[in-house]
Amino acid sequence: MKTERSVSQDIYALPKAVHKEVIGMDMLERYTGCAASELGNYILLTNFTRYVTEFAERFGVSVVSGSGFQTVNVPDEDLSLIDYKIGSPTAALVMDLLSFRKPKPRAVIMLGLCGGLNKRLKVGEFILPIAAIRDDGASQHYMPAHVPALPTFNIQKILSQVLVENGHTYRTGVIHTTDYRFWEFDDEFKQGLIQERAIAIDMECATLFITGFAVKVAIGALMLVSDLPLTKEGIKTKSSANHVFSQYTKMHLELGIKALQELRRRGDTLDVRHFEW
Repeated sequence: MKTERSVSQDIYALPKAVHKEVIGMDMLERYTGCAASELGNYILLTNFTRYVTEFAERFGVSVVSGSGFQTVNVPDEDLSLIDYKIGSPTAALVMDLLSFRKPKPRAVIMLGLCGGLNKRLKVGEFILPIAAIRDDGASQHYMPAHVPALPTFNIQKILSQVLVENGHTYRTGVIHTTDYRFWEFDDEFKQGLIQERAIAIDMECATLFITGFAVKVAIGALMLVSDLPLTKEGIKTKSSANHVFSQYTKMHLELGIKALQELRRRGDTLDVRHFEW
């Protein structure tokens, strides 16, 4: 007869077969709504349904809805797009889950929207982040606070080439990642942004970069300035957001697609890993 102690131990003990890799793969497929083998080696990340719809229409394929994300797979191009929603926790989650795919994705690019902090920026301009300030909550669980959040250099390099080849200018600089949603009304916070001279602000880049580095998934980002929130007049609204989506979504997506196609074309001739890997 089992004692109370042994019964309690049985309840909380996991079977030997249930370890992190098994749970991670199970969660990847549950959240994306598709088998891990259906995901491409080259993946775009987004926060917005509009990007999902445009991407699916672009390739004439269907959208798959999982328990957490929306996914579009294009087998002929070895591409996928995942809408992982918004914020630092889900940014960490999607990168963590992608690391369980066998093999790991060759390259991931975040197509994100950001608030421009430099007074010379305009809505619709592109930013290639060279680093991100870690004012988020999730990245601390993957790397110590003193570790800088950096994108994978060669992915950013390819993105810059694609932008230039397609007639687009872009800015580079440090992006501030925060999980503080209504900072626009906090004058002390805004003063800190001005002092640190970040070029833009978002809610995911630092988390994506740090988590990607920790789990060894190469990640870059092409950010689009969607608002200029240091002034009250520049804060994003429903109307201004719709304007940005209608004017820039297709262009933003196309640049991300072309960058991944170029990375795929180069294959093993371009090592996208961080040096330490």
